Amino acid sequence: MIVSTTPSLEGYEITEYLGIVSGETIIGANLFKDFFASITDIVGGRSSSYERVLREAKSIALSEMEMQARAFGGNAVIGIDLDYETIRDGMLMVTASGTAVKVNKKAV
Repeated sequence: MIVSTTPSLEGYEITEYLGIVSGETIIGANLFKDFFASITDIVGGRSSSYERVLREAKSIALSEMEMQARAFGGNAVIGIDLDYETIRDGMLMVTASGTAVKVNKKAV
């Protein structure tokens, strides 16, 4: 599966647009991660525990979007947009959306 934030794929011809696909995930960080992240916020630096949670949430949302594109019969998703929202304390929602398409490699 080819996934891209761009509206087209260089070297490929879009043969069919199949529709909008999306994947969503809501993930929470536990109490200990919250505690250590707050210490990091006070003394400065990056919060690696939150970064891991964020990467995991993004990966799940993208995987769900790709599964939906395959179910539509697509072999690529273009125009991908990632949205991040905080909902309640410690809960993070990540949404990935794009357009499922069928593509063929262009003849050289």
